[in-house]
Amino acid sequence: MIWPLPALLTWAAAWVLYLGLHQVAGVPAWFALLLAVALGACCALFGSTRWRSVFIALGFPLSLLASGLAAGVPAWAWLFPLAAVFALYPVHAWRDAPVFPTPRGALQGLAALAPLPAGARVMDAGCGLGDGLRELHAAYPDARLDGLEWSWPLTLFCALRCRLQGVPARVRRADIWRADWSAHDLVYLFQRPESMPRAIEKAAAELKPGAWLASLEFEAPGLTPTATFRCPDGRPVWLYRSPWRRAA
Repeated sequence: MIWPLPALLTWAAAWVLYLGLHQVAGVPAWFALLLAVALGACCALFGSTRWRSVFIALGFPLSLLASGLAAGVPAWAWLFPLAAVFALYPVHAWRDAPVFPTPRGALQGLAALAPLPAGARVMDAGCGLGDGLRELHAAYPDARLDGLEWSWPLTLFCALRCRLQGVPARVRRADIWRADWSAHDLVYLFQRPESMPRAIEKAAAELKPGAWLASLEFEAPGLTPTATFRCPDGRPVWLYRSPWRRAA
């Protein structure tokens, strides 16, 4: 949906839930607030960027505070919106990429340029909502997929989504910078330019000879790509194979 329609619909749904529970059903204001904030936090998982997710999650509680209808809400209940935001985007992960979903069909040319044997281990480092794992499964249907994500709500949502979509991935909460990459035959990244040097340093230290590093949109500074191709939307996918070829 065109932005800001997702935010507006979420805020409206949260308001309907809050007013229906508190003023119609007589539910205590703090509990109605908790459920409405939880609704906004769940919808925020679908935000296309980190800041859009924050706007979706915080729009209702801020508008409730500004409306003057929050008089019956105890002060401690306002910790719920703050806790929801920090659960979705923990401080530890603020230096990494925001939640940018991998577009559908983005990795269609991956297997042809980076062939892997059946049973190869493939990891999505920072799997977010699971879109990258879905595309990796489409490219390598016989691979063993691993998804790492630091945010525990995103980890739970990604694992559930993979199960519902039939993607056989093992999703776990982990710090991608501390996790061991050495057992994987391909590591997929959708990071940001500022974090790519750190990713290259880790890949060079841990990936075995012959292993691949695939990066959507952002190239690895200082390395010559083994191959590249473009997604249907025109964004490049950069492929690097160990041992790395340093750029001149």
